[in-house]
Parts: sequence; structure tokens; C-alpha cells
Amino acid sequence: MSARFGRVLTAMVTPFDAEGGLDLDAARDVARWLEAHGNDGLVVAGTTGEAPVLSDDEKLSLWAAVTEAVSIPVIAGAGTNDTAHSVHLTVEASRLGVAGILAVGPYYNRPSQAGLEGHFRAVAAATDLPVMIYDIPIRTGRKISTATLLRLAREVPNLLALKDAAGNPGETAALISSAPDGFEVYSGDDGMTLPLLAAGAVGVVGVATHWTGPDHQEMFELWDKGDLIGTRLVNSRMLPSFAYETGDDAPNPIPTKALLRVLGLPVGQARLPMGPAPAGLEDRAREVLADLERWREAFPDRPDRLPA
Repeated sequence: MSARFGRVLTAMVTPFDAEGGLDLDAARDVARWLEAHGNDGLVVAGTTGEAPVLSDDEKLSLWAAVTEAVSIPVIAGAGTNDTAHSVHLTVEASRLGVAGILAVGPYYNRPSQAGLEGHFRAVAAATDLPVMIYDIPIRTGRKISTATLLRLAREVPNLLALKDAAGNPGETAALISSAPDGFEVYSGDDGMTLPLLAAGAVGVVGVATHWTGPDHQEMFELWDKGDLIGTRLVNSRMLPSFAYETGDDAPNPIPTKALLRVLGLPVGQARLPMGPAPAGLEDRAREVLADLERWREAFPDRPDRLPA
């Protein structure tokens, strides 16, 4: 199944140095590492990238640096809860060679469906690039209705994708069944990717994909072959990674940054208000990686078998 931005995309963390400053050299290194480890594309300066604590100048520098560092599509997280600000960032990002724009639903101010529709129309009108809407009501406080999404997909030529983190595969299936050709849905929640594949999603914008890119690629290949048992068991292989990536004591992206440090990628800590990693998190990261590797090594050609 072809997908405009690829099938495995990562919502990339933003590296900071020891003083909390933006580390563009580390960002380039992480982006190249992700490209070399199963990723077809990157979302830069999204929620996992700590967009709320990045200045506009930092976002622009980050988009430029990552776009220059890799050959895969880079999608700029240019959405905010201020339409005029979102339009400004979209215009600026579009000048930097990015492949698309991620526009999150406005958060905290909880607009009406008419307000949401107007917001996304304004963002899309500010660029010729494809725009991916990001629906994550647990963070925004407002679900983008299926009727609103369908109207936008049918009437706005460059609103071409949805990152779906709404947690309702049945509603997503209804959306996909009525959406125009060329409108693509990506899972925006690692744990929901398999059910969303069944609903018709084309890929994932993930967090665990920082280290499970090859596993996701394998899962999608098995799905395309109709190997449902193999698909399910590769997904099972990744469940500990999905469980690790966020929690009350260590919300996303704190666990991912800890795991990348274990892998030797100097991404630093998260900025406040996220704060530093709790004690023991890097040890937990080592356990997650060891468990994943045990799965991979036990049956490298037999994903349909469980490890002992």
C-alpha cells in the first residue's frame, strides 16, 4: 500500500544540550539515525518534539536542520491553538523545504466545530504543501467530528491526511469509508495502529518508532501479505515498547529521550514543565530494548512464533 509520506513516521524528539539549549547537531544525528533504522518520514516539532516549549526561531532552525540532514519527508509541526500564529508558522515552514505541515486541533480553547473547520481552512490556505490534521482530543479537549473532517477532505485540496489519536477505530472506519480518494489516515497512537490498519489506515506517526522502526515495517509487510497471525504477533512484540513510552511519572517524551540516551544518542533531558527523567528510567529502557531484541533474535524468520 502506497502512502504519501511513507508508512512508518516518527514524531521526533527535540534534543537539548546540558544547559537546555536547542542542539541542532544532535537533531541532525537523531534524524539520520531514524532514517537508517526503518523510518520513512519524520514529524518535527510536534508534541513529542516539545513544541510548546520551543520558540518560533527554534522551530524554524530545527525544521531547516532536519530537512537538510535527511532524504526522507519532513513534516513540520506548525499548528498551535492560535490560528494567526499557525498560519505564520505554516508560511515560514513552507519556505524551508519541508514536505508537509502537521496541524493539530487547537488545544485548551476548545473551539466549536465551525471554529475548527475555519482554523484548518486558514492553515491549508497558507501553503501549497499537503497538510495533515492531527486529532488528539485527550490533549486538545475537543474531538474533530467526522462530518468536519469529511467536509475538509472533500473541499480543501491540500488537506490530504489525518493523524488519528482519537482512540475510536469504529469512527475512523466510518471516516475512511466515506473519505475521497487520496485522503490518508495515519495512526497517531502506537497501541491503536493494528486496529486502525484493519479500518484502512495507511501507516503510523509513532513514538516507539524511535526504536521499533524495523518492527513496524515488518508488521506492515506481513499485513500486506495477508498474514494476520504474523502481523498480530509482531505487534505483540512491540507492546512493552508502547507501554514504556509514556506514563504519569514519566510522560512522553521523557521515556523516549531516556531510551535514546541508552542507545548513545545525546538528546538531553526534557525542558520544564516536563522535567528530568525519574530515577531508574534508563534501566527500564534497557529492559525494554533487551526484551525487544529477544523477540527479534529468537525467531528472525518466524514472527508467528512466540519466544520461550
